[in-house]
Amino acid sequence: MPRYDAQHKAETRRRIIDTASARIKRDGIDGSGVATLMSDAGLTNGAFYAHFPSKSDLVANVLADQLRIQHERLSTLQPGRPAIEEYVREYLSPYHRDHPESGCPNAALLDEVCRCDDAVRQSYTEGMQAIVNGIATNLSPANPAGARATALGLFTILIATLQLARAVSDPALSDEILAAGVSNALTLVDAGPAQS
Repeated sequence: MPRYDAQHKAETRRRIIDTASARIKRDGIDGSGVATLMSDAGLTNGAFYAHFPSKSDLVANVLADQLRIQHERLSTLQPGRPAIEEYVREYLSPYHRDHPESGCPNAALLDEVCRCDDAVRQSYTEGMQAIVNGIATNLSPANPAGARATALGLFTILIATLQLARAVSDPALSDEILAAGVSNALTLVDAGPAQS
């Protein structure tokens, strides 16, 4: 059996995380077995354990990675309402609603994360807090702690709105939910702490 160097192993691990993130966000944690996840990555089941001790460890890594990407996106925004409005509109867009595999793990997986083990929930908690802190910093760069409640509220509106818009069977109602979510999110931003 060939031995692979550290770079090859890191690239393979990255491929597993990337392909697993799309599958897990589309089909759910419980709906994504190890065999399917490894097949998506073009690997055998046996190769899985060379990279992750358990499916739970893979899920924790997928969440950490996906939430890090979201946090990095927030970090590139200019402070203030225009950038937050763009972020809100992008998050609550029909495209994001219709493509969970390429979107945020929060709305796609939140209902399952609460039933996962402590390692997955800890990974989620750390990533979620980084995003909320990023939103708070954008809302009030001089006083992010003062904007934390608004940031938590905004984060909650975004996730709940997207989950509800995905859950209903009526496309017009789903669009109405997204539009209401945008309006409610921006009302909260405008009523929040003074921006600086």
